[in-house]
Amino acid sequence: MQEYSFKRGFSPDIGRIKSALEKNFAAEIKEDNGKLTITYGAFSRLTLYVENKKLIVDSESNKIVKDEEILDTNKRFRIFLEEATGYTAKERLKMAKKAVQGV
Repeated sequence: MQEYSFKRGFSPDIGRIKSALEKNFAAEIKEDNGKLTITYGAFSRLTLYVENKKLIVDSESNKIVKDEEILDTNKRFRIFLEEATGYTAKERLKMAKKAVQGV
């Protein structure tokens, strides 16, 4: 399970998160009690929800997919995260390193 902060100006609105998810993943989105769940490519399950103004991501990997599908899924997920949180992959890595050093 991962937590992602939202950049200033990016609201922690589940409707906005769902729109970004629809844009990046051509998959059926199941919505249950504010949690969004999809199955796509290398994700056998990807669940997203907002808690304490953070995007919570819980996923299970599909172990029997081809490398091309893994790369495509990862690319789509990185783009989705940037659109949802406002932070680039580089910025998210920097924040994660800071969080680990702060512990």
